[in-house]
Amino acid sequence: MPDKVDVAVIGAGMAGAIAARNLTQKGLSVALLEARDRVGGRTYVGKVFGEDLELGGTYVHWTQPHVWSEIQRHNLIVKPPITQGDVYWLANGTVHSGTHEEYYQASNPVLTRFFADATARFPKPYDVTAVDNKDAEQETIEDRVNSLQLSPYDRDVLKGTLAGIVHSYGAHGVTQLLHGVATYFGDYRSFYETAGRWSIQGGTKALIEAILNESTAELRLSTPVSSVKDDGSQVIITTRAGQTLSAHSVILTLPVNTLGDVQITPPLPPAVRTMIDQKNPVMAGKLWVLAKGEIPHFSAYAPAGKHPLNVIRTERYHKGDTFIVCMVSDAAAISPNDLGAIQTALRKFVPDIKVVNAAWHNWCADEFSKGGWMIHRPGHMTVTLPHIWRPHGRIYFAGSDIAALNLGSIEGAMQSGAAAARDVTASFFKSKF
Repeated sequence: MPDKVDVAVIGAGMAGAIAARNLTQKGLSVALLEARDRVGGRTYVGKVFGEDLELGGTYVHWTQPHVWSEIQRHNLIVKPPITQGDVYWLANGTVHSGTHEEYYQASNPVLTRFFADATARFPKPYDVTAVDNKDAEQETIEDRVNSLQLSPYDRDVLKGTLAGIVHSYGAHGVTQLLHGVATYFGDYRSFYETAGRWSIQGGTKALIEAILNESTAELRLSTPVSSVKDDGSQVIITTRAGQTLSAHSVILTLPVNTLGDVQITPPLPPAVRTMIDQKNPVMAGKLWVLAKGEIPHFSAYAPAGKHPLNVIRTERYHKGDTFIVCMVSDAAAISPNDLGAIQTALRKFVPDIKVVNAAWHNWCADEFSKGGWMIHRPGHMTVTLPHIWRPHGRIYFAGSDIAALNLGSIEGAMQSGAAAARDVTASFFKSKF
């Protein structure tokens, strides 16, 4: 095993895969170190109920430039979303139902008000510092909801629609959601379209394998890193097993909640250290349910904290039964092993549903993620992220948690990985001449 490379990339999720591929195609030698025994990071196609199912990040869209470039490059196919059926929503203690259009009529006024200043706050979404948003950075999602002075019914409609992407309305800052909507022309419907409807035939596994097949990086699985030290002339990476590797530069693509497990020298800027210490608050889950029979397609929404399942959607039929995917805002609120509790929660919306089985990957208990997708706390989106985008000597950072656009998504991971690879490449060749 070589003990010196041009670049070490730590983490073989989408950001790490893109960075490693791009660097090797520029002629650099790369070691790609991954703590797990698989690639993919928080994307993960697992065998569940005899089928390959997406247990983590899933969704892509043709409006996302990095994602779509890779999909086209590797001749992959996106799968259209299922036909929409009835919608159920829990609001003011009552389950309401209607068509998709009727739900839109109920939710559109409150969502329009919630996101009204998105474009004004982020007129150039690629530059989060274009407008001074210090006031908005102090605002939580809960603060924004309270400021609208909604009726109990409208409040729950709004919170239910947001529940699929949050954990705690009081823990998350509002700016990341405003930025996400501004990225899609200030249109919250376009934002939701990209965030949760179109998936890849063959799964995210097909995408990351295609990317890595173009890379000459040396992939080292089951290799968690304990420390990264920039001594001014090189970076020394030490694994938990005590192995060392030296590199001209390193790119860390780990989730924010695991960056604290790596000793980084020299010390990080205080703002970045604070973000790492405060952690990503998303302790959510993605639960797959197998229900008996072919159930007519439906979706359902419930505010976080008022129901254990928060966004529910039939996904597809399977051998006469139905796959249902449920976004769980609080992973501690329900267990995939408690089929009775899951069935009771689903029967709140569809009374005669019968649960056959359920499964998930517990990202919160996974030591190499320690949480779900990123929704930043107040104060970090526009204030802290610009610090971590800058090189820390020879140490660079990437990943969906800190992306400049499409934070928390596959597209964000790819954008961030590509940007880090670009900067490392420029620095490497500049140092040689």
